[in-house]
Amino acid sequence: MYHLDGKVALVTGAAGAQGLGRAIALRLAQEGADVVVNDLSEDTEPQPGLPAIVREIEALGRRALPVYADVADARQVDAMLVAALEAFGRVDVLVNNAGAPAGADRVPVVELDEAAFDLVLRVNVKGTFLCSRAVARHMIERGGCGRTINVSSVSGRVGIAKFAAYCASKFAVRGFTQSLALELARHQITVNAICPGLLATERIDDMATALAPPGVDASDYRETMIADSLASTPLGRMTETSDVANMAAFLASDQGAFITGASLTVDGGLRLD
Repeated sequence: MYHLDGKVALVTGAAGAQGLGRAIALRLAQEGADVVVNDLSEDTEPQPGLPAIVREIEALGRRALPVYADVADARQVDAMLVAALEAFGRVDVLVNNAGAPAGADRVPVVELDEAAFDLVLRVNVKGTFLCSRAVARHMIERGGCGRTINVSSVSGRVGIAKFAAYCASKFAVRGFTQSLALELARHQITVNAICPGLLATERIDDMATALAPPGVDASDYRETMIADSLASTPLGRMTETSDVANMAAFLASDQGAFITGASLTVDGGLRLD
């Protein structure tokens, strides 16, 4: 539908078996893009998710390259871009999806540890900045045109108790998106953000573990979170990764060429601001 044949996409944070990065990478591949998939490498073994997503992309007839890199480390980001260019010669679409794990940051501000706050801002904000800067430089050097898509959140539109670090980071992503969109417009490079609602990915398990009240099992609280989301959403279901991936495919395509600086909410009508 969106005809991304000949395009190359770089999607960060793509290792999760049920994650948003995987869904976006597959959706772009379905539209014809070759895809560089990224996630964080552990000290000993890389996460098993990237080889799996590479196989899925290749099964669609597209090329894929796994790159392990810390998006908040400038040298690793630059090396990731070099690897992408050596493999495919160009990057046309950047999706900044990598996010800090939910956990120690999901507490009241008076209990929030500085290191937990720093980790969230480091990955969610600094990582978005470093990847955007590296890819924008490449896009400009090759003559312009391109797409940057940043993953924010509905929590980047309204503050939530016990989410202060996360909300701060996702509000920052939206502001960064607007500034970068204005700077890159003359190069015909668009920059937009997507603000998903609650997703039933691996992250919701971490959230439930962190947020469950004393004496409440995390798996039970996970179901409570899902039930609350369903009850609050006008369209009657939770946001699915495919909903966000569809928006990313549109923004990556020629049909989305005249949209820039926008923060597009995908949540079934939960937040109407």
